[in-house]
Amino acid sequence: MPSSGVPTRAASVAVGEAGILEAAISVMAEHGYHGTSVRDIALRAGVSPAALYHHFDSKQQVLATIMERGIKALLQRTHTALAEAGDEPVDRLRALVEVQVLFHLEDQRGTLLGTSELRALEEPIRSRHRAKRLQQQRLFDGVVADGVERGVFTTPEPQEAARAIVVMCTGVASWFSAKGRLDRAEVMRRYQRLALDMVGAVGA
Repeated sequence: MPSSGVPTRAASVAVGEAGILEAAISVMAEHGYHGTSVRDIALRAGVSPAALYHHFDSKQQVLATIMERGIKALLQRTHTALAEAGDEPVDRLRALVEVQVLFHLEDQRGTLLGTSELRALEEPIRSRHRAKRLQQQRLFDGVVADGVERGVFTTPEPQEAARAIVVMCTGVASWFSAKGRLDRAEVMRRYQRLALDMVGAVGA
């Protein structure tokens, strides 16, 4: 029997929360948060709007979940990378850049959404999310400041340098193409070099 185009109950259950979030990222990346409806997300996911509401209370909760999971994963990976990098500021900065670049290239649509739609988050969720982003920035700030204090980095503007490095690394999601001449690993290595140049690393 031909399909009616209406998602079945079995299909709705099979898609689940992860499928809905993936669909939401896809649609919002194309049309923006305000240009996307719950029905748009449900249709892209292949579920009914009712099935979507089984997992999420609203479109706002969908966006909040996407952004919360993203920043949580980034913070976890960054803390792990720093723990494994040792004590040398150069190695620690390289580790930070590696995580920041590769994370933002894993799912470019998702990370771009997280950057562009921060304004769409409602309070108090927006403030909580900003606080977690600030935690990520402070990890860079701390490594650069430590390097300056130990004479390994020579930049006279450590806070500005750390901020510029984060912006640079985050921005790869907006331009990288898998069809381009550079692969992800090479982009990461070049950005490590740029970051060390920005902080005036001695002998690195």
